[in-house]
Amino acid sequence: MDVKELIEENKRRRERAAAGDAYRPEVQRRADDVARFDDDFEFWAERCVQIRHKLTGRLVPFRLNRAQKLLLAELEKQRRSGKPIRVILLKSRQWGGSTLIQIYMAWIQMVHKDNWHSLICAHVKDTAATIRGMYSCLLDDYPKIYLDADRKPPEFKGFERSQNTRVLTERNCRVTIASAESQEAARGNDFSMAHLSEVAFWRSGPAHSPVDMMRAVTSGIPMQPYTLIALESTANGVGNFFHKEWLRAEAGESAFVPVFVPWYLAEFNELAVDDPAALWRSLSADEREIWTNHPVTLEQLNWYHHKRLEAPSIEAMRAEYPSTPTEAFVNTGSNLFRVGDIERLRAGVKPPIATGNIAGAGAAGRYATRDVKFTPGSDRQEDEVAVWEMPREGVAYIAAVDVGGRSASADYSVIAVIARQRADAPAEVVAQWRGHIDHDLLAWKAASIATFYNNALLVIESNTLETETAATTENDGAYILNRLNHVYTNLYRRQAAGATAGGSRVGFHTNRRTKQMIINHLISIVREADYIERDGMALNELATYERKQNGSLGARDGCHDDLLMTRAIALFVDSMLPAPSTLDRLAPLRAGVSSCDRRGRCW
Repeated sequence: MDVKELIEENKRRRERAAAGDAYRPEVQRRADDVARFDDDFEFWAERCVQIRHKLTGRLVPFRLNRAQKLLLAELEKQRRSGKPIRVILLKSRQWGGSTLIQIYMAWIQMVHKDNWHSLICAHVKDTAATIRGMYSCLLDDYPKIYLDADRKPPEFKGFERSQNTRVLTERNCRVTIASAESQEAARGNDFSMAHLSEVAFWRSGPAHSPVDMMRAVTSGIPMQPYTLIALESTANGVGNFFHKEWLRAEAGESAFVPVFVPWYLAEFNELAVDDPAALWRSLSADEREIWTNHPVTLEQLNWYHHKRLEAPSIEAMRAEYPSTPTEAFVNTGSNLFRVGDIERLRAGVKPPIATGNIAGAGAAGRYATRDVKFTPGSDRQEDEVAVWEMPREGVAYIAAVDVGGRSASADYSVIAVIARQRADAPAEVVAQWRGHIDHDLLAWKAASIATFYNNALLVIESNTLETETAATTENDGAYILNRLNHVYTNLYRRQAAGATAGGSRVGFHTNRRTKQMIINHLISIVREADYIERDGMALNELATYERKQNGSLGARDGCHDDLLMTRAIALFVDSMLPAPSTLDRLAPLRAGVSSCDRRGRCW
C-alpha cells in the first residue's frame, strides 16, 4: 500500500473514532439535575459515579468509552421499549464491560426501583466480590448535593448475618454474590436482576453445571420491564455453555440479544507509530487483513502487532482480543477453514426476504409435487423455509439434503438450495430449511422445495436412509428413496457397485474418501470466496469444523455441521456438472472417483 494513502486513511479513521467518542462538556452541578437522572444514564454516571482510572489509579468521573456506549445502546433500547432487559455479551479484554453492567444495575436500584434485588454470579466468588466492590466504591463517593436534606447517604449494610448479601439502605435493595459452583445463593431469592460474569469459564461437575445454575437464576426473575439478566464473558473455546448460548442468540432462538465488542473499541489499545511504512512492512498477512476488514487505525494496529508478540499463538491472541465473534471462539490449530476466509464471506449474510411453507396444493400438499407454491408465514416450525431469493426463470438450482434425526436432541436435517454457478455470477444460497422431522416427510419436503426452484437437481445425502431399518415400511430408508424416485424425476444418482438397474443409486453417499473430497473442494471455494453465503450460522459451522486427532473430519464437540455438509455436497456436485445452460434433467454422476471439475481442479 502507498504510504501517503496509508497515512491519509489513518487520519480519516482517527477523526471518525474521535467523533464517536466525544464527551458531553462539563456543566455546573445543580440540584435540578436529579430530574434528568431518570432517563439519562450517561448523565447520572458522569455526575454521580467515580471509578479508578486504569493507568493512574485516581478516582475520575465515569465517562463511557466507545465500547461501553455500544453495550449501553442495547440496554437502553430494551429498557425504553418496556421490555425485560436480556443481553449476552462477548467481549475482548479490559474495556469495562463488567463495570458498565454493574453500574447500570446500580442506577436501576438507586434511581428507579425499591425492593429490586440483584445477583452477581461469577466463575469464582472472589470475582463476584470484586464486581460488587465497584458498587461499594460508588456509594462511598456518591455526591451529597444530589441527596434530599432528609435522606441519609446510601450505603451497604449486612443482611441477616449473611456473608454473601448486602442491603442498600434507603432503597431496600439486596445485592448478593455467588459462585457458579454453588446454586444455593440463586435459589429461594426473589431476584429482579442478575449479572452473570465470565460464563465461558463456569465449570461442570457431578453436583453442578452451567445449565442448572442458569435455570436456578432465571426461573425466579419475572418477565417484566426493568428486570435484567446479563451474561458476559471472554470466549473459552467452543462447545461449552456460553458458546452454545451465543449461537442461539445469534440465530434469534434466545431471549438474549447478542452484543460483541471487538478489541479495537477499547480506549487503551493503541500505540504511537513513528514510521508507517516500516510498520506496514512488519505486519503479518493476518494483521493486514484486520486493516482491510475493520475500521482500525495504524496506532491500534501497531498495538495489536506488539501485543501479539506476548501471546503464545495467534489463536490465543484472537481469543483474548478478537476482531469478530468467530475469532473469539475459534482458538485451536485444528480448524480446516481460515478465519479470514470465513469473515470475507460474511459480507453476503443477510436476513431472508421471506419465510413460509413450500408445498403442493390441496389437503395432501405435503405429499404432492404438483402445483407447488410458496405460502408466506407459518405456525408450524417444521414448515418454515427461509427464502433469500425466489426462483428466477432460466436459472438452474441444486437442492442438497443432509439427513438428521427426528428428536429435538438429534442432529438437524437440512435442505439447502443454491443457484448454480454461472459465467456472470458465483453460486449462491437462495433458500434453506432446518429442523427435526420424520424422514419420509423430509423427503417430500425436499421434493417440494426442489420442484419450486425450477425442478432443481435434488441431491440427498443417503447414508442414513440406506442403512435405516424400521418396523414400518413408511419410515424405511430404502422405501423412502424408492418412492421418491418414482415421483421426482431430477434426482442425483451415483454409479456404485451392487446398484439397481441402470447401474446407479439414488443419493450422494458420504464415506471417508468422498467426504475428504467434498471438504477439500469446499476449503478451496471458501478460500477463493467463490460462493455467496446468506446464513451466518453456516459460517459459524465452518469456524468450528476441524480435523480430529484420529484424522477424521467433523464438527467440534458440542457443535453442528449439518448446514456445512449441504454446502459441501451442493457446491461439489455443481463443480462436476457442465456449465448450466438449460434446466433439462442432468445426467447421473460418478461419485468417489479421481476427477477434475470444469475449472481444472482435481481430486
